[in-house]
Amino acid sequence: MILKVKQSFMSAAEFNELLLKNADPLRPFAVSLTKDQESAKDLLQETLYKALANQDKYSTGTNIKAWLFTIMRNIFINEYRRKVKQRTIFDNWTNETLINSGKIVVRNEGENCLSLKEIHKAIYQLPQIFKIPFLLYFEGYHYHEISGSLNEPLGTIKSRIHFARKLLKDQLNRY
Repeated sequence: MILKVKQSFMSAAEFNELLLKNADPLRPFAVSLTKDQESAKDLLQETLYKALANQDKYSTGTNIKAWLFTIMRNIFINEYRRKVKQRTIFDNWTNETLINSGKIVVRNEGENCLSLKEIHKAIYQLPQIFKIPFLLYFEGYHYHEISGSLNEPLGTIKSRIHFARKLLKDQLNRY
């Protein structure tokens, strides 16, 4: 059995009027996506252009606001992806290092001034009450794990690690 679907078509003038009626809610959404007034205006204009160009894909009687929001979101996502691809360049190394990926790597010069031996010495000179939680945290344990293994409240552990950092900073600033 073949079902015939009756689809009513609206004129271009009716469609334009419908677009204009529903354009206002798109403005704040565009600003929330772009975080910039001028870019938001461009995004809104591109959205309305795409809607006009794809009028034949709009089913009369469906939620036009949802259709327009979807178009806007897709334009924004596609533009974002395009910009990210343009900013990332692969070099010819086998490890595919990213050049211009937008991430700036800053070398930590702090260790150049101190030898690792001096850092370890400072850590082991901490009072026992601070040293044990700090070493566990330094080894990668989470606060709640340290708290559980030492049978101490979470706030106490956080406080002791904080004070250990302060003491280490004071000791190592002398160098």
